[in-house]
Amino acid sequence: MAFQQGLSGLNTSSKALDVIGNNIANASTVGFKSAEAHFADVFANSLSGSGASQVGIGSSVSAIQQAFTQGNVTATNNPLDISINGGGFFRMDNNGTISYTRNGQFHLDNQGYIINDRDLRLMGYPADANGLISASNPVDLQLSASQIQPRATSDPLSGNATAVLNLDSRQGVPSVTPFNFANPASYNYSTALTVYDTLGVAHNLSLYFARASAGGPWDAYAAMDGAAPQALPSQLAFNTSGVLTTAMPLALPTWPLTTGAASPWSPGSIDFTGTSQYGSASSVDRVTQGGYTTGALTGLSVSGDGIVQGRYSNGQTRNLGQVVLATFANPNGLQSLGNNQWALSSVSGPELVSAAGTGSRGVLQSASVEESNVDLTGQLVNMITQQRNYQANAQTIKTQDQIMQTLVNLR
Repeated sequence: MAFQQGLSGLNTSSKALDVIGNNIANASTVGFKSAEAHFADVFANSLSGSGASQVGIGSSVSAIQQAFTQGNVTATNNPLDISINGGGFFRMDNNGTISYTRNGQFHLDNQGYIINDRDLRLMGYPADANGLISASNPVDLQLSASQIQPRATSDPLSGNATAVLNLDSRQGVPSVTPFNFANPASYNYSTALTVYDTLGVAHNLSLYFARASAGGPWDAYAAMDGAAPQALPSQLAFNTSGVLTTAMPLALPTWPLTTGAASPWSPGSIDFTGTSQYGSASSVDRVTQGGYTTGALTGLSVSGDGIVQGRYSNGQTRNLGQVVLATFANPNGLQSLGNNQWALSSVSGPELVSAAGTGSRGVLQSASVEESNVDLTGQLVNMITQQRNYQANAQTIKTQDQIMQTLVNLR
């Protein structure tokens, strides 16, 4: 029996050394999860034997369990390198076959799909043409490299142009009347902002302000690209505390265009809410508008909740999709496929897919990877332990051989 016991000990120690060797070999593999061999003793079945007198017949490997603990996060220079800090797995598609991984080393293929080194496609929620993301069935994430379409200042999505100013309450009626934009003495203050027509062509919109009467309201004029200014539909009036009382917004005039865009065209409306009339020099605090010209994709970033955002040459950003994470009731029940991939099994339970940062799912970090969670020092110590176990089991076989030799030599 000692031969069988020693042989089983050699086998289990050898299997444990195999597991340790695999851990050490993958100490630098991104997203790798270390494993540990679990052992069980072995008894011969007996219908009438007494449990108190049974002698075991060795040991066996009962299971090899992976430890899904967090690995260290290391920064990289690739914005599509994504690490998971917490629970969850990336969902990957291989022509309809779904697998899961913790290795977040991704890049783009020639069709704009986010893939890993095995050409598996990363899955997530898609974004529409306006960058809106809605939770739906995950799809292969494909990033479009086409230029972003321009948006006119007059587009309803752009909102109203805004201008927040202070008009000097100490100033009186200009020394030259009537208003003439070519003569600075005919107005008190001016400012400008850039607006965009329906083709995304930039135009310079100038605003002029002239005191209509001493202590009274202000006339406002607008001109585009040096054309003759036109008066805005209402004067800017203030109360005795310097607060604007004119209803906002004010419609801007229309001008003929020669760019091929809609003509005649108006930038829409302008909102002077927040403009004041205090006893200090006239100044501009803020001018804004929501239009922009066309732009090419210049960069990518991934937020903590998995939203992939594109940066464009026109200064705009747009959501291009959202990475999802899958969790399982029993991650140790996943079937290992190699290449840092796992597959669903009946033991793991069904996948639960949602955005990063929800439930038990971790958050994502762009331009970083999760290192292997192998503790190299601990593995080397375990190797020494298993080596001693192997030597000890070999010694029991040697001792049993000596006993058998003694019996054979009896005369």
